[in-house]
Amino acid sequence: MKRVILLGSSGSIGESTCKVARALPDKMKIVGLGVAKSTARVLEQAREFGVKSIAVSDVQAAEKIKKDLPAGIQFYPGNEGLVRMVEETEADMVLVAIVGTAGLAPALAALRTGKDLAVASKEILVLAGSAVMAEAKKRKKQVLPVDSEHNAIFQCLQGADEKGVRKVILTASGGPFRKSRAAEMENVTVAQALKHPTWSMGKKITIDSATMFNKGLEMIEAHWLFGLPMSQVDVVVHPQSIVHSMVEFVDGSVLAQLSVTDMCFPIQYAVTYPERLPSGLPPLDLPKLGSLTFEAPDEKRFPALRLAREAGEQGGTLPGVFNAANEVAVEAFLEERISFPRIWGMVESVMLDHRTEKTPGLEAIVAADQWARARAREMLGSSKRIGS
Repeated sequence: MKRVILLGSSGSIGESTCKVARALPDKMKIVGLGVAKSTARVLEQAREFGVKSIAVSDVQAAEKIKKDLPAGIQFYPGNEGLVRMVEETEADMVLVAIVGTAGLAPALAALRTGKDLAVASKEILVLAGSAVMAEAKKRKKQVLPVDSEHNAIFQCLQGADEKGVRKVILTASGGPFRKSRAAEMENVTVAQALKHPTWSMGKKITIDSATMFNKGLEMIEAHWLFGLPMSQVDVVVHPQSIVHSMVEFVDGSVLAQLSVTDMCFPIQYAVTYPERLPSGLPPLDLPKLGSLTFEAPDEKRFPALRLAREAGEQGGTLPGVFNAANEVAVEAFLEERISFPRIWGMVESVMLDHRTEKTPGLEAIVAADQWARARAREMLGSSKRIGS
């Protein structure tokens, strides 16, 4: 039985994790739940799974929920509450599915207190991959990927000698503008950008898929997770989203992981690793699929991949700046304050303005994140027109 603390339990990854827990009651027990504001949902989940530890990071939401807490619940309010719950609750693993920088401190707390870490939040490794992986090595704990792409690579690497790896290959759907010309993207609307051909996701990650910033963030994650230089992290466009990622070895062999598109697959493997267990999920019907296609990404039309490679190669505070500037730019696009291509332009401008600190501590990482957001907003304020 693996005892799991689930942070971000009301989001899509959190809900999928709850599905896995229902399917494997003898193998997985949720012992702690953390959310930002979804108090009604977290109480429902706590009652269903018999959870006695709850954290609510939003201060106002935490204040409102107090009167509704059942007897026997240990309650942890605020961002510091997420960390305290991780530190004080007996568990084997902490699964972090919190969007943004809020997941970083509890992730490090999980490793410090001898718990394995399952990562579904990109920001943790993008901002502080060096610190997280060093802490895991020091404590001899696992950092297990939940993202389908990284989980696929993790599976392909089982039993492999790291010296035999030539590169890892992340697959990308290509998003809704895979075939669009650069000139056409100048007039992309929010509605068009939110119409993903394969996945149903939140607005931020859907825009990131359309710009390929999502894949750029995953490149940096893979660099840290698997200890590879950025030059050994590649991307290929695979519109069917059936091959979740691949590993190419020095002898020319390529191993790929395939499955239907359901996040319960990588979540279950991360939680039950090293075991493989029946899942009840549908098997892959290869004859029905018929064919799978692949193509090279166009980095001129989608410069997020180039910017990610530059951020990952320089390291230090620059990957966090890359991430933070993108978040502000995506928000501005969703508010129709900038054009679609301006997302790339803003991120590149903020990166060029940043003075990278090569070996930052956590305070410097957070400061760089805040600086990048402020600089991006300053650029928005000085823009005279949409797309400028």
